Amino acid sequence: MLWTENRITEYLSDCTLCPRNCHADRSAGRLGFCGQTAVVTAARAALHYWEEPVICGEAGSGAVFFSGCSLRCVFCQNHTISNSEFGKPITAEALADCFLRLQSLGAVNINLVTGSHFIPQICMALEQAKDQGLHLPVVFNSSGYESVASLKLLEGLVDIWLPDLKYFSSELSASYSKAPDYFDVASRAIGEMVRQAGKPLFDEASGLMKRGVIVRHLCLPGQSKDSKKVLRYLHSTFGNDIYISIMNQYTPLPHVAEYPELNRSLTEEEYEKLLTFAARIGIEQGFRQEGGTDKDSFIPAFDGEGLL
Repeated sequence: MLWTENRITEYLSDCTLCPRNCHADRSAGRLGFCGQTAVVTAARAALHYWEEPVICGEAGSGAVFFSGCSLRCVFCQNHTISNSEFGKPITAEALADCFLRLQSLGAVNINLVTGSHFIPQICMALEQAKDQGLHLPVVFNSSGYESVASLKLLEGLVDIWLPDLKYFSSELSASYSKAPDYFDVASRAIGEMVRQAGKPLFDEASGLMKRGVIVRHLCLPGQSKDSKKVLRYLHSTFGNDIYISIMNQYTPLPHVAEYPELNRSLTEEEYEKLLTFAARIGIEQGFRQEGGTDKDSFIPAFDGEGLL
């Protein structure tokens, strides 16, 4: 079904796109829990080289970073755009042009970063771009805190799913994301992503992913027990239908100072023990990170680059 402005308004006038179900009339300029109205805002649209190798390759992923977020973790690594009014407004037509420009620059895919609260507008932009020659795989890069009903709107438009699974513990998700239901919601969402994507598929020549699901887990300092529960769940539930990316890049930014337990980087020992555990339970399809990722240099400059 083609997307129209009227259909978009239907979704945003009583917004339940995300699991917060805030019912804000975003079409009338009200802010949802995500901090956004119906106007799409974004902070960057450029080639991005810091994803998993099968996502960015050597040429780079065409990443569009959207402003706002429906999870808003206290330790957010993209705090500048997720918890503030930072960003430039962009129409669906201009967003489609951004996708096509990124393709012309040699991007290996179109990477939609934290765009859940703009799914209807993104659907419209993708339809328009595909009509105009967009042929790259589309990546949906998210927190994992997604409504299954909203994910179904993307069916046939998204090829690669790149969700987080941040927590197993409801106490942790309540404390750090005000979402005690995070695990229940995210596990259902990942199940829907796996249903849509099917088994992982790669380009034989380049090794790049063409279709599939990579679930990311950002290891938090001092939370190895919870991380192990996340990894065990993912492997026992989805097996080789997914890849698991175990990330050590947690960066203690200034805004976490009021959470002393989060105000440090992950130690090398913590990370190595978690990797050993992953291998012991049989995880083979996965990614690890080398040292030195817990630096601000791994956080892009949100300067409006590439937005038309």
